[in-house]
Amino acid sequence: MTVWGAIVNIALSGLKLLGGILGHSAAMLADAVHSLSDLVSDAVVLIMVRIASKGQDKSHDYGHGKFETLATVIVAILLLIVGGRLMAEGVGKIVLVAKGGAIDVPGNIALIAAIVSIIVKEILFQWTVRVGKKNNSPAVITNAWHHRTDALSSIGAAIGIGAAIIFGGKFVILDPIVCCIISIFIILIAVQMAVPALKELTESSLPDDVEDEISGIIQSVEGVRNVHALKTRKSGPDIIIDSHLVVDPEMTVAEAHRITEIAESAIRSKYGEKTQISLHVEPSDDC
Repeated sequence: MTVWGAIVNIALSGLKLLGGILGHSAAMLADAVHSLSDLVSDAVVLIMVRIASKGQDKSHDYGHGKFETLATVIVAILLLIVGGRLMAEGVGKIVLVAKGGAIDVPGNIALIAAIVSIIVKEILFQWTVRVGKKNNSPAVITNAWHHRTDALSSIGAAIGIGAAIIFGGKFVILDPIVCCIISIFIILIAVQMAVPALKELTESSLPDDVEDEISGIIQSVEGVRNVHALKTRKSGPDIIIDSHLVVDPEMTVAEAHRITEIAESAIRSKYGEKTQISLHVEPSDDC
């Protein structure tokens, strides 16, 4: 999926560069740079997801899931950079027009390039989201949103270019105004992506309601008297759980082991087979 996304981005970037140069459109040239940033994110996601899929090994006892989380952060940073750049360019053009300066009226080829980009990138977004959800891959879903922001950027370019072609004159200022609006959405999307990924990288616990659910699943197992010292975190799409189980002090080691196996099975049936679980058995106080 990401390989196909990279191929499409190469073709679109070439089309946009051609449209920007031949159509004398600064907006389309900026949009081409935006598409080129997608190529970088495609490469990052492709490399990181492959690393994340390696599973556990001698140097990574908990697997490589956080490499996928790192990819999400990198893509989010790219979006922040692109959003900031688009904002700066838009503000610069608005100031130029406000001071009496002129912006070149773009040609039809620039508008055609923008429309083609909108259609192709939206199709690519829908396709990539479906693949990401099917494979439970946050990084792939994150990259899908990068395709969506590129489509939004092209919409802004199409509006500005279309208005400039049809009305001319001062209407050219619509291009940088829409560009600034879109850049705000791009930055917001980047922040929404980065915050949960950064929480995961800094070993943030799962939400309270999820931890309560996990505790309830363990306590529902016959023979478990109490649950405490529950610790949770994420590693890419997978969950890591550590907890203490309080059992009858007279229980044999074999019985206690059987209870932990039942608890682990119940948790994995809820959160997936790749859930990493470490359960420690303790005797109750009435020993």
